Amino acid sequence: MSETAVEETDVVQRGALDLTLRRLRRDRASMMALGIIVCVILLAVLAPWIATLTGHSPIEQFRETGMTPAGIPVGPNAEFWLGTDQLGRDVLVRLAYGARISLLVGVLASLAASLVAIVVGLTAGYFGGLVDIILSRVIDLVMSVPFLLCALALVSALGPSILLSVAVIVFFSWAPMARVIRGQVISLSRQEFVQASRALGAGPLSIMVVDILPNLAVPIIVYTTMQIPSSIVFEATLSFLGMGIVPPTPSWGGMLADASSNSLYLIAWWMVFVPGLALLMTTLAFNILGDGLRDALDPKSSRMARNLKRQKKAASKP
Repeated sequence: MSETAVEETDVVQRGALDLTLRRLRRDRASMMALGIIVCVILLAVLAPWIATLTGHSPIEQFRETGMTPAGIPVGPNAEFWLGTDQLGRDVLVRLAYGARISLLVGVLASLAASLVAIVVGLTAGYFGGLVDIILSRVIDLVMSVPFLLCALALVSALGPSILLSVAVIVFFSWAPMARVIRGQVISLSRQEFVQASRALGAGPLSIMVVDILPNLAVPIIVYTTMQIPSSIVFEATLSFLGMGIVPPTPSWGGMLADASSNSLYLIAWWMVFVPGLALLMTTLAFNILGDGLRDALDPKSSRMARNLKRQKKAASKP
């Protein structure tokens, strides 16, 4: 029996959700990425326990045991498992608390940006006309604004904070998704099931929420998942430039900034390696998981991609 026939049988017997999970479990890269994300979440959740276990606060300075007589941070050892920073603070504890900031900002900003994009995209695509023109120009305007320069200007004027960082990321992140949703809504609005709902007297809000929105689940889930690493990187960039999380609150971007000050990374390599690796692995894991979710929710796209690869290989053979 072919793979397509097996999947169609499973749809009838098990349902779409279970079939999606089965496809996702078959993807080894996605499972590895999910494992990394779970580890990062556990690191953030267990941050107070790690601080208690080591006996080190994320802002506590150990000038005697955490610094050499020459004033250089000590490397990984029995007391400081991942070494210390330029002030003698425990890098492991700061890494764990920094994970809380990265996940908080990443998840909140992504969910808020998706919510704004859904509202704007649904409204513009469904009503069309003057409403679509105005909202489309707003989307174009937001997408044309240089993110980093405006973010730095806003944070410099209002002062750095977690809420401001989230607000800035949301403001500059919702527009691409809104454009995608708008196009999908325009296409769905012409479908027969939407026309039938109108004929039965359903209102615009009911049609958008009940009939159209469920058909946008795949792009919304995938975009939101893949927006999380972008938000984490944006927050780390702002913190690295001194415009994000206010010190001494630990953040991965702030830890990288500490490592770059006075070129300490040339001596204390762990100061840049540890937060840099955590940032790289977290963002990469979310991106891979987003790709896996896209293929699991829409298997036709992945099957078409495999078929195209096979056709190219066959055409290249003599």
